[in-house]
Amino acid sequence: MGRTARGIPQSAFMSVAPAVTKPKDQHASLKLHRDSGSGEVSIGEATASIVENLRIAEAGTKAAVDTITLGVAANSVPCSGRGGARNRSNRESHALKRSQVENLLAATRFAYEIGLPFNRMITVHWEAAGLPLSDMPRATGHFIDLLSKNMLRRGAQIAWIFVHEGGEGKGGHAHIIVHIADDLIDVVTKAQKRWLRAITGIPYRRGVICTRPIGPRRGVEVANPPLHRENLETTVLYILKGVTPELAGELGVTKLEPGGKVIGKRCGTSQNIGPKARAKARRAPAA
Repeated sequence: MGRTARGIPQSAFMSVAPAVTKPKDQHASLKLHRDSGSGEVSIGEATASIVENLRIAEAGTKAAVDTITLGVAANSVPCSGRGGARNRSNRESHALKRSQVENLLAATRFAYEIGLPFNRMITVHWEAAGLPLSDMPRATGHFIDLLSKNMLRRGAQIAWIFVHEGGEGKGGHAHIIVHIADDLIDVVTKAQKRWLRAITGIPYRRGVICTRPIGPRRGVEVANPPLHRENLETTVLYILKGVTPELAGELGVTKLEPGGKVIGKRCGTSQNIGPKARAKARRAPAA
């Protein structure tokens, strides 16, 4: 496979094993080259988002995963992401770094390989919910904590990645890409607004949270793995739109948008698909 200008193998971006229906040695190479983009739920004046080859009429998560024309796991409890040095108030960032992008992509591949393919995208607009930017990491950590514990109590496994973004008009918000067992999706959907009220202490406001399947419909990761991988590629590309211009060129992100100011942790993964879990899997002897 070819390499990018800085030496990152292009095939490494989204080369995943469709463990849902095929053995792990049958890999499908997905390169992050497709144009994608959308607006967010705005706390200012709404604007239309025009993409090079696609006009998106709807904003946020729905646009990111619905306007696509293509389609034995670790069981560690994910860390909450609350508090700690990484969330200190003087830790600011304005774009995703190379190391962060590589970690998010490796986690996405590994989730697929261990049978936990991401099948939902959740966007939470924390500033629109009434929280200041400095509280966003704590709020996202609390939300993921509640989601993870809800799944684990029901005997279901979970894997996730998230990216924080900020910006004038959009406000601070989190994109969470997650694997949720299909039979528990309705449970999660019903509980989300209750979780937000518990986190913010404020009655739910319309448009604060948006959740959609990755693909044109639920269950596509089982019914049509190639279609799902195409949709997953586009969704991951969408949440990477806040990379630096240099990285955008290497990834093929043609709809580059400012990632905005973020205070504290900008992105992360669940422990079961993080660097330590991936390293442990590499060291394990082949079956």
